[in-house]
Amino acid sequence: MSFKVLHIITKLELGGAQGNTIYTVRNINREKFLPILVFGSGGILDSQVISDKSIEKRICPHLVREISPIKDILALIELYFIIRKEKPDIVHTHSSKAGILARIAAWLAGVKIIMHTFHGFGFHERQKFFVKKFYILLEKICAFFSSSLIFVSKANMEIAKKEKIGKESTYILIRSGIKLEKYRKASKDNSTLKALGIKQDQPCVVSLGNLKPQKNPEDFIKTAKIVLSKNKKISFLYIGGGERLEYFRAEVQREHINENCFFTGWVDAPEKYLAACDIFILTSLWEGLPRSLVEAMSCSLAPVCYKTDGVRDLIVDGENGFLINQGDVVEMASKILLLAENETLRKKISSSAGLLDLSEFDIDLMVRKQEELYLRLLGEK
Repeated sequence: MSFKVLHIITKLELGGAQGNTIYTVRNINREKFLPILVFGSGGILDSQVISDKSIEKRICPHLVREISPIKDILALIELYFIIRKEKPDIVHTHSSKAGILARIAAWLAGVKIIMHTFHGFGFHERQKFFVKKFYILLEKICAFFSSSLIFVSKANMEIAKKEKIGKESTYILIRSGIKLEKYRKASKDNSTLKALGIKQDQPCVVSLGNLKPQKNPEDFIKTAKIVLSKNKKISFLYIGGGERLEYFRAEVQREHINENCFFTGWVDAPEKYLAACDIFILTSLWEGLPRSLVEAMSCSLAPVCYKTDGVRDLIVDGENGFLINQGDVVEMASKILLLAENETLRKKISSSAGLLDLSEFDIDLMVRKQEELYLRLLGEK
């Protein structure tokens, strides 16, 4: 007997939540589970998923990331009828918008097991007070009828406890996974950087992520500008795309740092680029636990990151990386210069980062833990 599981996510962008969800749907035990992926249209991964005959999928046209009262009501109705038609044993939601609308729809449709993975929260400190409180209220309401709340970081779990989102008895930690061996085995090949026009005789600082406000690429550029005003023998590389890619490429031109600062867009085999670099930086304003940091540490890069949410799960300040207060680009630049100009320290930090036990971030372990959770909840029901 196979149990039907609906995985519902807002949009198939390039990101950890999307990558993990697609991987789960592709690799879950088909002898025990029948997975169906439900998503809003317009994501960069749509064509890949639609053409994949191994994935059973349903598209919800009005499910969009932006707040849109009319579309949100229509999406709620669409999700309700999809769930009523499929009659799933489990509804598992991902991402903030889908997490709210799909859990409400599943509850209205009478689904017995409803769960949500927090790949990060829809609320954060930079929102206006009442906006943030409204999103927290929505999470509290949806947690009321959630059988389980999955977190990818201990930091997010502590925030949920603090805000009294759901019962702690429903909390479980399941890390956002990557193919660890692929990154561990990636070799340092400077020709990867040479092809981009990056000089091979100087340290290279890299960041990886979608070019959206959450990832805060503006601070990446500000940091690069400060560093390069003091040492022009350092290169900066941002791996990742998005709607504002050309804007940021133009911005480095306007700031006259284009000879040392590069935006690649999305690339195949990002591990090759990471392995060729020396220092990893992260300027995110809110996160669950960024897969890019796990990937970078797997490649033994020295991390310098804003102390955002799950980042603190991995970095011990001064031992295997540096933690920086959000927005402090001067301090971030200072630590980058320290690592770039002190090879002994850089190698020490890089070695410590590479030796960190990251086995709990194995993506296949992530799938197995989800299967175990499903079976446990099904047994309880």
